[in-house]
Amino acid sequence: MEDEIIFRAVIEVLGKPEKHVEESLQGYVKQLKENDRYDVQAAEFAEVKKQDEQELWAGFSEVEVKVKKMEDITAFCFDFMPSLIEMISPKELKIGDSEISQFLNDLQAKLHQIDMVAKQVKMENEILHKNMAYLLGNYVTLLLRKGNMTSQELSRLTGVDVDKLEDFLDNLIDKGKVDLRSGIYFLKEPVEKKVDEKEMKNG
Repeated sequence: MEDEIIFRAVIEVLGKPEKHVEESLQGYVKQLKENDRYDVQAAEFAEVKKQDEQELWAGFSEVEVKVKKMEDITAFCFDFMPSLIEMISPKELKIGDSEISQFLNDLQAKLHQIDMVAKQVKMENEILHKNMAYLLGNYVTLLLRKGNMTSQELSRLTGVDVDKLEDFLDNLIDKGKVDLRSGIYFLKEPVEKKVDEKEMKNG
């Protein structure tokens, strides 16, 4: 494809604090300008604004970019994740079968990369969740060894929301580690310990 392609795109950033959003936008446009495959024709920055009822700031930059190949647009979309992209010229694109194949292969490669990253993040989150649950279980056990408590008291000491903590405690009850009576949580004695005490009394 001999015709150069010019497109307009909007790059958005949402986060906090305000300075971080501004610096991130500036950083994205700087990366774009330093990349040889993109010829930045224009770049404008909108004022960063605070979102209603949220402690978040949002800003965007509108850029006009010239590229030589269709796959450059695909790379741009994955590298900068624009919220909007609009073709300016040419009005019509003549694409050969080899270019379509290259475009689709590049797109598929990017999708495989994203899928791999997503699976890795999911696995890491599962491991983190499991470890956090193990730590919370140990912490709750230590607290209940010092005395029986309500879910509100445990929430205050662990820093975990009451509703979420009660769901976690229900799981410990199902596992036979904790019991609940009249709104008070307490450790459940292991069966082995009860058997040993009974044998000692009989002896």
